[in-house]
Amino acid sequence: MANQDQKHAGSDAFPLRGEPIITGINRIGLWSLYIKEVRRFLKVQTQTIWAPAVTTLLFLVIFSVALGRSGREVLGVPFATFVAPGLIVMAMMQNAFANSSFSLLAGKIQGTIIDLLMPPLSEGELMGGIVAAAVTRGILVGGAVGLAMVAWPGVSLSIAHLWAIIWFGLMGSIMLALLGLLTSIWAEKFDHNAAISNFIVAPLSLLSGTFYVIDNLAPAFQTISRLNPFFYVISGFRFGFLGQSDIGDTNAAVVQSAIGLGVFNLVLAIITYRVLKSGWKLKD
Repeated sequence: MANQDQKHAGSDAFPLRGEPIITGINRIGLWSLYIKEVRRFLKVQTQTIWAPAVTTLLFLVIFSVALGRSGREVLGVPFATFVAPGLIVMAMMQNAFANSSFSLLAGKIQGTIIDLLMPPLSEGELMGGIVAAAVTRGILVGGAVGLAMVAWPGVSLSIAHLWAIIWFGLMGSIMLALLGLLTSIWAEKFDHNAAISNFIVAPLSLLSGTFYVIDNLAPAFQTISRLNPFFYVISGFRFGFLGQSDIGDTNAAVVQSAIGLGVFNLVLAIITYRVLKSGWKLKD
C-alpha cells in the first residue's frame, strides 16, 4: 500500500501531457541560440567581420579621392569626415541583414531546420535570439570599421551626441536583422537571398544620403529619399558624430526621426513574429 502511494505521489510530480514544463521566458534556450549564432559567424570572422571592414574602408578611400579633393566640405566638415559615419552604419546594417538572412535559409537548404524548430523555444524567443546575434555582428563590424577609419588621415570621429550614435546604430541593425529574418523565411535558395540583398538592401543603402546631402537633389528625389528608412538611420547616426544632419533644421527633427524608426521597427517585429508563428514556408 505504501509503495502504491509513493508511485502515485511520484507520478503527480510530472505535468499532464500537453502542459508546458517551461513557463515564462526560456532564458537558457534563448541564450544557447544566441551563442550558437554568434559562434557561427565568429568561426569565420575573417569573412564576416574583417573583410566587410576592409571593403568599407575602400569605399572611403575611393570616394574621398574622387569627391573630396581641394578641401571640399559638406555640412561644414571635410568630405571624408562627412562620409565616415554613414559608411560605418551602412556596414552595420548590411552585415546584420547578412547574418539573419542566412540562419533559417541554411537550415532549410541543408535539411537541419528541425534543429531550430523542435527545441522548446517560442516564436518570440527564436526571433529574439537570431536578431540579437545579427545585431551583435553589426556592432562588431561597426567597431572594426570605426577603428580603421580613425587611423585614416583626414577623418575625425569626435562624438557630439552619444545617444544618437547608440540609438540609430541599434535601430538600423535591428531593422535589417528583422528584414533578413523575413527574407530567410521566404527564400528557398541562396539566389532568392542574394536578390533581396542586391536589388533592395544595396540600392536603399547607397541612395540614402551616405555620400551626399539630399538638399543637393531635385525636390522630387528629396521626397523619395525621405521615404527611405535607411536615410534616417544614416543621417541620424551622422548627427551623433557631427551634431548636424540633413533630416531637418532642428534637433527636434532628429528626435522625431528616432521615434519614427522605433515605431517602424516595432511594426516590422510584429509582422516578423506573426509570419514565424504561422509557420509559413517553415512547417509546410
